[in-house]
Amino acid sequence: MSASQESTDLVHMVRERARTRGDAIAYEFEGRQTSFAEFNVRTNRVANALIAMDVKPGERIAYLGKNSDFYFELLMGAMKAKVVMAPVNWRLAGPEIAFIVGDCKAPVLFVGPEFITQVRNIKPQLPDVRTIITTEGGAPEWQDFIAWRDAASGDDPKVAISPKDIAIQLYTSGTTGKPKGAMLSHANFLNLATAGNAAEKPEWNKWTTDDVSLVAMPVFHIGGSGWGVLGIYHGARSVIAREFDPTKVLDFIEQSGVTKLFMVPAAMQFVVRQPRARQVDFSRLKHMLYGASPIPAALLKECIEVFKCGFVQLYGMTETTGTIVALPPEDHVEGLERMRSAGKALPGIELAILDPDGNQLPPRQVGEIATRSGSNMAGYWNLPEATARTLGSDGWLRTGDAGYMDEDGYLYIHDRIKDMIISGGENIYPAEVESAICDHPDVAEAAVIGIPDDKWGEAVKAVVVMKPGKQASATDIINFTRERIAGFKTPKSVDFLEALPRNPSGKILRRNLREPYWAGKDRQVN
Repeated sequence: MSASQESTDLVHMVRERARTRGDAIAYEFEGRQTSFAEFNVRTNRVANALIAMDVKPGERIAYLGKNSDFYFELLMGAMKAKVVMAPVNWRLAGPEIAFIVGDCKAPVLFVGPEFITQVRNIKPQLPDVRTIITTEGGAPEWQDFIAWRDAASGDDPKVAISPKDIAIQLYTSGTTGKPKGAMLSHANFLNLATAGNAAEKPEWNKWTTDDVSLVAMPVFHIGGSGWGVLGIYHGARSVIAREFDPTKVLDFIEQSGVTKLFMVPAAMQFVVRQPRARQVDFSRLKHMLYGASPIPAALLKECIEVFKCGFVQLYGMTETTGTIVALPPEDHVEGLERMRSAGKALPGIELAILDPDGNQLPPRQVGEIATRSGSNMAGYWNLPEATARTLGSDGWLRTGDAGYMDEDGYLYIHDRIKDMIISGGENIYPAEVESAICDHPDVAEAAVIGIPDDKWGEAVKAVVVMKPGKQASATDIINFTRERIAGFKTPKSVDFLEALPRNPSGKILRRNLREPYWAGKDRQVN
């Protein structure tokens, strides 16, 4: 691993892996295997092909497609040409896709087979796109990726790269407003991989060249792209899943001998509920990392029983290049207060809880979570004001999440700051109320919002989804939560729905739940 410690940029890392791990498999995708040496040559070809098309250093290229080994060739090949990859969330609607491709002014758009028709439809709205290339053919009017790549030289383009250069531009899913392009540099990525000395690294965060990692989260998320880069950094084999399919995850674990994977709790639930989940041999699986949303305690218990591996909860965001806080396997103990936390800061990461004036708060006082490290993004693309609001001149990045830290430095996350409900002068964080409601044995999930109230300013409303075949009344739910949380936090009213509205990333769209109650009000604070 010493060679990687010297890497100051991801391009150097790719060359080093080719030298030290040449014939070993870097990426595996649907029967196709690419060695580290082949990956190095292919990324050279991609870089030379982009340069030949007159894509300039610092320009963006866009990728609209599902996970693929070709995506990682494009990502790293673009870096070798000092060009920035901007992967697009393929779950978005046509106008939203057109917005992102237009926002990053990409002269070249790479398209997966599933999205050819969609791109034909939105092409008139993409004035900056000069060239469209299909990753797997299927469009006679556009060039095919393999032919395009292989027509270029495999020699190293030898473009000078600085650690501060942008390596990738990931668009945040923003539950409000337009998506913002978070710019992540080479240094941002390498800081997370190299922070802390090897001896201090916890067992779950140590990698060996025998590791097999599953890239199952979409590459337009840091959990997909970042996880795929981490595999190559450590000289491990990365098995790429085209998209998340719970039945196939079990196949990958069995057939490819997966040792590490990252999933979101909703995905874990799908996998563990597969009828054959209890017949699969999980002996190779060492660690399951999860994050991006809270996990119900009952689901976590079920997963621990079935997968029989170490569980690690991760907290981070696109703007921090992924994970900054982790709860290790040894803290996954039922009944332990820490089980409700997100864990402690990783080496090299500073955390603070700030009040509205930016002062640091003492333990157990709720405020805005802020972080400072070499993994904080360079900023938002072409949005200086939004960058300044998030990233202070003091280097502290304000996450927009509310939470507190205990005396031992464990972080407890309450909610998004903007989702906070103020009722009778008291701050109420929906996550706390939702957690109490979800302890009810017949409740599947819940969302809590503030609605206008003439007496208290805002009142707590719960929107509840019951488990199949189960029923409860509003009074049942209210009385149940009253035994668990303060009276002012208990819901004053309860609605029942078949399902909660979510954005393409799976985040609950609280604004959709709030809208009917706030119609006609000039702001959503009463």
